[in-house]
Amino acid sequence: MDAQSHQPSQFGGQQQAERPLGRSIKRGMLGRCPSCGTGKLFRAFLKPVDQCAVCGEEIHHHRADDLPAYLVIFVVGHVLMAGYVSSALMFDMSSWIHLAIWAPLAVLAALLTIQPIKGGVIGLQWAYRMHGFGDHDDEATDPGRGGPLA
Repeated sequence: MDAQSHQPSQFGGQQQAERPLGRSIKRGMLGRCPSCGTGKLFRAFLKPVDQCAVCGEEIHHHRADDLPAYLVIFVVGHVLMAGYVSSALMFDMSSWIHLAIWAPLAVLAALLTIQPIKGGVIGLQWAYRMHGFGDHDDEATDPGRGGPLA
């Protein structure tokens, strides 16, 4: 069985609509609603809309708070470190010149990537029906054990 044909098991109830992961993440990274792909996902730089103006999908319950920042640090850090090491090996520059080059690039790269990455994380949560994006409320379950909170 290949990964393309795998469908999650469902017992009883209505068949859930398919939510392709790649398409949902791409729509989120483009700043569009992961459901319809038309409505705006952000009302401000990092503030998502409460509800899509086109399809009515509720987005207010997302939990894309810390993961986007960690992903930005990971991606930007690896890319800039490769650039820093390459330039240090090719050119003989003093430390303050490296600092003058790489510090502004780090800030600029982080600011340019944080919104698309946050949108992608919201798209991922929507595709996997996490944190209220499904048909059930998962607030009353213990995430470590999957059972009800005592």
